[in-house]
Amino acid sequence: MSLIDISGNLLFVAFIAYLVATLLFGGSIKQSNATGKNTEKWGKVAIVVTIIGLLSQLGYFITRWIYAGHAPVSNMFEFTTAFGMFIVGAFILIYFIYRVPALGLVALPVALLIIAYAAMFPKEVTPLMPSLQSYWLTIHVITAALGQSLLAISAVAGLVYLLKVVDLKKPSKQRFWLEAVMFFLVVVVGFVIATSVFSLMGYDSTYTYVDKEGNGRQIEYQMPPLFGMNEYKAVEEHGMSPLVEMPALINAKKLTSVVWSFLVGSVLYLVIRLIAQRRISAIFQPFVKRVNLQLVDEIGYRSVLIGFPVFTLGALIFAMIWAQLSWSRFWGWDPKEVWALVTWLFYAAFLHLRLSKGWEGEKSAWLALIGFAIILFNLIAVNLILAGLHSYASA
Repeated sequence: MSLIDISGNLLFVAFIAYLVATLLFGGSIKQSNATGKNTEKWGKVAIVVTIIGLLSQLGYFITRWIYAGHAPVSNMFEFTTAFGMFIVGAFILIYFIYRVPALGLVALPVALLIIAYAAMFPKEVTPLMPSLQSYWLTIHVITAALGQSLLAISAVAGLVYLLKVVDLKKPSKQRFWLEAVMFFLVVVVGFVIATSVFSLMGYDSTYTYVDKEGNGRQIEYQMPPLFGMNEYKAVEEHGMSPLVEMPALINAKKLTSVVWSFLVGSVLYLVIRLIAQRRISAIFQPFVKRVNLQLVDEIGYRSVLIGFPVFTLGALIFAMIWAQLSWSRFWGWDPKEVWALVTWLFYAAFLHLRLSKGWEGEKSAWLALIGFAIILFNLIAVNLILAGLHSYASA
């Protein structure tokens, strides 16, 4: 068995461990609710299984690094799996400080969805582009991912807080937006399902395009194409033709994947609602009824307090150093750079509102969720749809 096969097996073991640990955390909380006592035994087993999963994924990371000869953070598969690993690591750190099992019931599924999302991208190890052959890439990406993982824990704490305080029996804006968050998580599951189904079907549509200069180009879809390239004349080779033509700024192939995700995710969401006969947020609400709100609020705040400076170093300062070495400029208004700045400005505003305006509790929880939504938009939409110097990340 080759080193890359061992690496893949370790990642699979980590995925299974996180899934089992999620069930164990859920079981410990359910039993605690039923008996009125803290179930230390189940919580200890759950965190041990989580640590085993993290060690396994760390083994995946190291073996892939050895095999590739460079840090495995150079494409979407590698970065996203690393991001999921760092979220689990951040959760374990927070758990040993605060001992809140309900966080595991949210943090681990988020990590599972991110790792499953990563699995939809090409897993092959490829040589680095010249602009990526710098140790500053490793420093920049790993530090930025660490910062984002800590910020993700603030969103996890925020979601737990809102699940407890929002009254789901009465119509309100809070109830609507909380359910919208749950819907988005289901959409991510929809992406995994859609990609997996079309992959198992062996779906493939390839088109030869002729641009204005008369140069022939090819585009290959792994899902039925909904969007085509702008100002191209398509000559169909096989499969259905794209339905809508998009501007040159938009990556039509990736936009197709996003729309299919929303379509499948919406159907899945409706099926869950019909079976459960209630909102998805209402399904999870019983698991957080014994949560200490003040403690969860503190976790969310301290996660941002630690994650913000780490993100600043990785996504801005180290990124600028790498940009100067790679492209001879510190800043170029690339879409990825712009949204990194937007993320930084948002969390700066979060801390300002928290410290000077007293935005605690529910307001702070909503801000944490919005911040994580910006991070996911940067990870998904900016990487997959908008063209730019960071387009290599979609490979």
